[in-house]
Amino acid sequence: MARINLLPWREQLREERKQRFLVAMGGTLVIAGGLIFLGGQYLGGAIDQQNARNEFIKKEIAVLDARIKEISELKERRQQLLERMKIIQDLQGNRPIIGRIFDQLVRTLPDGVYFTELKRTDKSIAIVGAAESNNRVSSLMRNLDASEWLVAPNLTEVKAVTAGAVDQANTFQLTVLQTQPGEDEGAAKSAGKDSSVKSQANNNGGKKP
Repeated sequence: MARINLLPWREQLREERKQRFLVAMGGTLVIAGGLIFLGGQYLGGAIDQQNARNEFIKKEIAVLDARIKEISELKERRQQLLERMKIIQDLQGNRPIIGRIFDQLVRTLPDGVYFTELKRTDKSIAIVGAAESNNRVSSLMRNLDASEWLVAPNLTEVKAVTAGAVDQANTFQLTVLQTQPGEDEGAAKSAGKDSSVKSQANNNGGKKP
């Protein structure tokens, strides 16, 4: 009976299979490495592109912020210019009126009376002065009430002050409202009464009578 030795053939087949397996594994690793490399490249490119977009957006936002700030400054300057123009227009419009008011204050000033302080707030004029007697103060009040440019005189305080052994003067404080010929005098007098009540309340320490 003949004997056949199959061991070398099996060993050769095993080697061939092992080589094919190693080749397949090597190819798989190469392909996987290539895919990983390509995927990394793609993701890196996408990240770089997104970063570039983000930087562009940041620059545009900075430009817009600068423009918004500039617009805000322009609006503020515009508002300041409008306020200045309004003040100038008011001054130009009130210039002749102020001249009239000073003229009326001089015309209504009787002999023996002089002013030491004048203060104008809106249409209210606060006057501080001195007079030789109470009758002079009364004459001043009547003259102010008869003026076409002044209305609702309100005497808030009168004090007798002795300047020397014989000389004696009365210091006074009063308020009067600025008006114009043809203006509603009733509203001005009403405002004068309100001003009188407020000044009396201030003189009484804020207590109601």
